[in-house]
Order: sequence, then C-alpha cells, then structure tokens
Amino acid sequence: MNTSLLKKSLLVTTLAGMFLTAHAELKVGDTLPELASFKLEGKMPDSLTGKIVIVDFWASWCLPCAESFPVMDELQKKFGDRVVVLAVNVDEKAANMDKFLKRHPVTFTVVRDAGHKLVAAVSPETMPTSFILDGEGKVRFLHKGFHGETTRKEYLSELESLLK
Repeated sequence: MNTSLLKKSLLVTTLAGMFLTAHAELKVGDTLPELASFKLEGKMPDSLTGKIVIVDFWASWCLPCAESFPVMDELQKKFGDRVVVLAVNVDEKAANMDKFLKRHPVTFTVVRDAGHKLVAAVSPETMPTSFILDGEGKVRFLHKGFHGETTRKEYLSELESLLK
C-alpha cells in the first residue's frame, strides 16, 4: 500500500476524531470544563469546589426555561450552601436576559455565555439542559428539557442522593 496515502488517511481520521470529540455533547460521567476559562458575563460563585452544582443552560425565549426557574429557585433555597444553582444564559443580547430576569426574579447565580464558548464545549441539545455535578465536577445526572413536576421530583431525589 502507498505509505503517502496511508499517512493522509491517518491524518484525516485523526482530525475528524478531534473535531467530533471537541463538539461532543457533555454526558454523564464526564467532567465539566473549568468555567473560569470561558469568560462568562456576571459574578460567578466564589468556589464550586466540593459543592454539588446544577449547571442549567437556558434562554429568554424558552418557555420550559421560564417554568423551570421557580423549581431551580426552590432547590437553591431548600439546599442552601450545599448546592449551587448556576444558570448559564445563551441569549445573543444581554437585554433579553435582563428582561426575562425582571419577570422571573431568582436567588441563584445567573451568568451569560455571550461568546457561546461554553455552549460549544458542552453542546446542550435543547433548552433548558441541566447538568448535576458532584463535588468533583463530574456530571452525575443530565436533564434535557423541563417536564414540570416529574423533573422537579427527579432533581430532589438526585440531589439528596449526592448529599448523602
């Protein structure tokens, strides 16, 4: 076999694998990338180390996101400093996010991924998408969409299991 052709074939395969890996969806068992490197707009919590974290991707135009916000707020209040809810907004315009937050005020942390760099690294399939991380930053549970009381009960059960 032609070694030049073999080398080209290996290079194409390697590059394709790198591209697919870079754009693969974050899944259960994966570790969330270091958030500080994404230059998110807004004040991040002082430390997420050792905390159970819900990273929730949302947008102002998303009706299920509006339905999920009271539940996320309930979880933040119920679990206090043992759980951090971090909502990552993906709106193009900060004004859209601000308008949404005026209609849906919350006590948890909200930041904006203006450059969509975190979104590109995590690749959430739908809005909202929530990743529940253990104290080491590993994804333990994943929620695609919000399904009312069913999702609320799942959140409660999952958080309680991680806090044991």
